[in-house]
Amino acid sequence: MKAHAKSTVEEIRQRFDGDVERFSNLATGQTATMDAAECMELIAEAAAASTPDARTALDVGCGAGNYSLKLRERLPGVRFTLLDLSRPMLDRARERLGPSAEAAVQGDIREACFEPGSFEIILAAAVLHHLRSPEEWRTVFGNFFRWLKPGGGLWIFDLTIHEAAPVERLMRGRYARYLERQGGPAYREKVFAYIEKEDTPASLPHQLALMRDVGFAPIDVLHKNAGFAAFGGIKPEKREC
Repeated sequence: MKAHAKSTVEEIRQRFDGDVERFSNLATGQTATMDAAECMELIAEAAAASTPDARTALDVGCGAGNYSLKLRERLPGVRFTLLDLSRPMLDRARERLGPSAEAAVQGDIREACFEPGSFEIILAAAVLHHLRSPEEWRTVFGNFFRWLKPGGGLWIFDLTIHEAAPVERLMRGRYARYLERQGGPAYREKVFAYIEKEDTPASLPHQLALMRDVGFAPIDVLHKNAGFAAFGGIKPEKREC
């Protein structure tokens, strides 16, 4: 489906406004996503291990706050800035995080603006696949790099595509079978329908290359299963000449 036929930002916001209860469940909120619970743990562990003294984090597309809650288990002193299209999602995330939620910003990541060096950790889970053009992808990754302090980390979990068509068909079949195990053929078709309507994911190699291009190093892949990947990178520390 061509990009111009995809859901608008407003349509995506409306869908998530009505899905707060499902996404508030740490155990079952992301059943449409393969290895969601494992990757949530991996991202929290990697962020905490890479920036153990972090005190500031940005959760992009925070939803009901699941990834922030997992990170707080390991870094209880972190204060979170929450960003999401959906006001009901933001309200639930802020309620669950309590005093740990320093700010809740309703908006689109493509339009967000924070001061350079504002955060030591950025989390971006199941949100970047809504980006459309190559320019949007590059701009968002560049902003992530600027918004991090030197030594800070960007950690992503998301839907991806595969660059070789036969591999994409193979992995789509694996995902279809996973969805059928969760809820049968009707559930599979429901999930595939909203992916087709809403999402424009990029390949994992493309995203890793973007991270390297804007300055992240080192970069690591934490987990990959079919069309889902958890990965991240560090903004290098400043060095004296």
